[in-house]
Amino acid sequence: MSESDEIRRMVTDLATKAKAASRVLARLDPARKNAVLLRVADALRGEAKVGILVANEKDVAAAIADGMASAMLDRLRLTPQRLDGVADAVAQIARLDDPVGNVAGLRTLDSGLTVGRMTIPLGVIGIIYESRPNVTADAAALCLKSGNATILRGGKEAFRSNQALARVFGEALEAEGLPTAAVTLLPTTDRAATTVLIGLDRLVDLIIPRGGESLIRFVVDHARVPVIQHYKGVCHVYVDEDADLDQALAIALNSKVQRPGVCNAMETLLVDRGCAAEFVPRAFAALRGAGVTVRGDAAVQELADGCEAAKDEDWDAEYLDLILSMAVVEGLDGAIAHIARHGSQHTEAIVTTNYDKARRFIREVDASLVLANASTRFNDGGELGLGAEIGISTTKLHAYGPMGLNELCAEKWVAYGSGHTRA
Repeated sequence: MSESDEIRRMVTDLATKAKAASRVLARLDPARKNAVLLRVADALRGEAKVGILVANEKDVAAAIADGMASAMLDRLRLTPQRLDGVADAVAQIARLDDPVGNVAGLRTLDSGLTVGRMTIPLGVIGIIYESRPNVTADAAALCLKSGNATILRGGKEAFRSNQALARVFGEALEAEGLPTAAVTLLPTTDRAATTVLIGLDRLVDLIIPRGGESLIRFVVDHARVPVIQHYKGVCHVYVDEDADLDQALAIALNSKVQRPGVCNAMETLLVDRGCAAEFVPRAFAALRGAGVTVRGDAAVQELADGCEAAKDEDWDAEYLDLILSMAVVEGLDGAIAHIARHGSQHTEAIVTTNYDKARRFIREVDASLVLANASTRFNDGGELGLGAEIGISTTKLHAYGPMGLNELCAEKWVAYGSGHTRA
């Protein structure tokens, strides 16, 4: 048997077991699911912590040796504090209301038939992701709580970390007498395993890729399973002429500098011509002081001595680094037009004290989260009250924005009769 045949058989066998596990999860009482999650949270804070951090240190050391960029290293690295945050997120998911089995919209028709829609798990969800080992815990916890089995395919750079985290879920499932196949980490990072997984349309119900644009496009181009798409986060902050400029500067810095390597970080700062003479030099100095390389259009370069010239490709770039594009635009219309041309439907923000302008921006800009007077960094499942997220969808079927428990479910019609037959 060839190596490719062995990988196909291995992935198919794991997916078959996950499918069987999904049927067990779909009928579980919420208390059983919560018990697993609380065991996981306790282990992450306790006996499993040292082993996970040691595994992560090995991954980080290998990534440094391979020349990984600092922003990507930040996404890979787990610290004791970050691991505590992962445990807190798992525990928070356990405390969330269970969406499975809820029936909404019950009504009795003229025929006497009572109909409604019941929330149900999707089934088996494949998660394909890079760098961030916290995704292993977030995805597994969200899938478990929503009654779905999950198959995790992490990147080679976090393989040891992912194995250690997945082992915690397996031990918790086993302790509660549940099938360990409910959370499956593929034991290989061979790309052939990804190709097999995304083609198993009879076993896998949804694929969620998380990572760089090339990864997501590969999955979309080759999948036979429905795919949640999120190519990149080209996020903008627009500073209106009616903005509080101190507030605008704080929002811009937070949006770019707090964690530049994540998808909700600002990549382009748009400034209304009406306040550009005052704001652009302040913003340029503050951003450069924070280590950001700014690439500006001609108007920005005139106002900011030493600013690099932006190229055409910069307006569509997701830098995931301390690099920023800045442009002066002709008011709200100019900002909306720029975002329509270069945005990625991820996150867009306006800073203004003008309520009408804020309302128009929120209404007209097409993105999964549109904010007024707040940092783009809030496009995150935890920050939006979901407990955690399994990813951010920038397409509108079937979810738009951060995906939490409800977005990992579907609805089926249910009907109650009393011997009804159709004439």
